[in-house]
Amino acid sequence: MFLAKKHIPRRTFLRSAGVTLALPLLESMLPASTPSAQTAARPKTRFTGIFVPHGAAPGYWSPETTGADFAFSPITKPLEPFRDRVVILSGLYAKSSEQPAGESGGDHSVSAAFMAANRPKKSAASDIYLGKTIDQYIADKIGQDTLLPSLQLAIEDPAGNTGMCGWGYSCAYVNTISWSTPNTPLPMEINPQIAFERLFGDGGTPEERQAQRLRDGSILDSLTRKLSRLQARVGPADRYRVDEYLEDIRETERRLKIARDASVKAVSTTVPFGVPESFDEHIKLMFDLQALAFRGDVTRVSTLLYARDVSGRSYPDSGTTAAFHGASHHGEDPKRIADYAKINIYHVKCLAYFVEKLRSTPEADGTLLDHCLILYGSNMGDSNQHQHYDCPHVLLGGASGKLKGGRHLEYPTRSISTGNLLLNILDMYDIHLDSIGTPERGGSTGRLSDL
Repeated sequence: MFLAKKHIPRRTFLRSAGVTLALPLLESMLPASTPSAQTAARPKTRFTGIFVPHGAAPGYWSPETTGADFAFSPITKPLEPFRDRVVILSGLYAKSSEQPAGESGGDHSVSAAFMAANRPKKSAASDIYLGKTIDQYIADKIGQDTLLPSLQLAIEDPAGNTGMCGWGYSCAYVNTISWSTPNTPLPMEINPQIAFERLFGDGGTPEERQAQRLRDGSILDSLTRKLSRLQARVGPADRYRVDEYLEDIRETERRLKIARDASVKAVSTTVPFGVPESFDEHIKLMFDLQALAFRGDVTRVSTLLYARDVSGRSYPDSGTTAAFHGASHHGEDPKRIADYAKINIYHVKCLAYFVEKLRSTPEADGTLLDHCLILYGSNMGDSNQHQHYDCPHVLLGGASGKLKGGRHLEYPTRSISTGNLLLNILDMYDIHLDSIGTPERGGSTGRLSDL
């Protein structure tokens, strides 16, 4: 049988006024009889960095045994369905978030060190200095031929990256975990509507974007003819994949409209217009947007800030109404520790929602999860003592074959820098640095040889 070599280019977009729709990877984008790994359309390994402040409840994070036969701990239990794509890490030392001798308090103002492994310069002026974060190294490597080199999202309103947020440190160090240069913090978007427009808008005028928001229909309505022509060019499997992708977009639009309508009915002084008041709905929308962005190859790099340090937010869906930061200061009371663990478990359940979304999305010879690497972690161990050792971290995804899952790795306490892990992550993207950060400011001291 003769197989034609004609195919649809991977970088195919459908456009109309105010709308740019990138397509998911289709069989029609692969030259006939050519393995996807040998084509220009082969999937790149996406990256997501997720930061959660305040550590984890003591005794609830680390599995009791190491290696492949470990049993999931209470906090990591929601990840058990993805065992073959999970590497749990215990004992890492976030020394870059620790305060120098003679200082105190400022370790609640240095969240940005999470992906830089470098203690921020104590300043609230224009001479802020941290270090380039690993997401931006990765974006420079694989993100320059996508519509968005990287996507920065957050759940709590950061207000701004200027001024002092406590103990003499700039607000930039707590409002974003993504830095493109040592002194350039990238703003994080909390409004899912604006994030959606960045993914599927082509700029346009403010009036066009406002008109688009007010329409009852979908952004896809203006692409009906182009979508029909596309569907006529592709096979049944691709038609199904496109329909599924479009349905996910429509469902996301429906939920965004619900959030907008709620803002109109009950104006809030604490929640920006269009932002869901429910953390559960908010974070799921943000995860869905990241999944759509990865699926359409709109971006390959994203970051997400679950909460700002010293957050007083509560999470009713967790089973406790205790405030996040207050609950982390449990006073060694077993009942309060168990209550705090409920928040940690809930946060990981939200992460599991994202992981399942990626695992259930086919792509090329596997799934989106197979072609992703997710870093989830905190810069504290026991927040009650402000300890920056024994910090919880987990890696998820297949990293396109570069990460072996199904393991719990435990490191000697107060000895292995989180910067070592960051070097390993960069290696998976063929970015080979000698070091990240500086040893005197909590940087790397080598690599994790067993990862």
